[in-house]
Amino acid sequence: MKKITIAIDGHSSCGKSTMAKDLAREVGYVYVDTGAMYRSVTLFALRNGLFTADGIDEETLRQRMPEIKISFKFNAETGRPDTYLNGELVEQEIRTMEVSNHVSPIATLGFVREAMVAQQQQMGKDKGVVMDGRDIGTVVFPDAELKVFVTASAEVRAQRRYDELKGKGMEADYDEILKNVQERDYIDSHREVSPLKKADDAIELDNSNMTIAEQKQWLLDRFNEAAK
Repeated sequence: MKKITIAIDGHSSCGKSTMAKDLAREVGYVYVDTGAMYRSVTLFALRNGLFTADGIDEETLRQRMPEIKISFKFNAETGRPDTYLNGELVEQEIRTMEVSNHVSPIATLGFVREAMVAQQQQMGKDKGVVMDGRDIGTVVFPDAELKVFVTASAEVRAQRRYDELKGKGMEADYDEILKNVQERDYIDSHREVSPLKKADDAIELDNSNMTIAEQKQWLLDRFNEAAK
């Protein structure tokens, strides 16, 4: 089988990261969570007081972007990669609602996307990579051999996010999460730079009523077809 690039795009909290991680582990590919990269930039901005009453201090963030180095290290205990910001493990911190509520405006900034896309393309230059996000099949890897666009209803996605947070012992409010999901959908789809949209040659998957096992098998079947 030839090595290929797999681009998985879709709405927030639709389970695309779980699908991507499981496939990467199954076929021995590198997995890159691009959403975690934007969350890490958001965490950096929050920690450094770059969110003000007037919005984001864009100029300071632009100047400090070279300081932001994001990497992934495999966690043998979970069987999945963890996110590191400048060498510090931040996997738990970047999943909080505070980061969720601030990530979309960060991800709309052209200079942030430019920096992240450059890092992502470097990570995937040798193929054998599974990458998920909002613009992987349209911007980062427009020539990817397999492109998937994942969607599910906002209510289903909010429930999944709620269950995920509660499962980690974190505070969660379903109505707040649903509002966050709907707001992120709007911002992601309407931003000027690399808006969320399905690539013309992507296969669409609505997984609203699918189990994780069913999604995993569906994606593995698509991979086997594309990598022949």
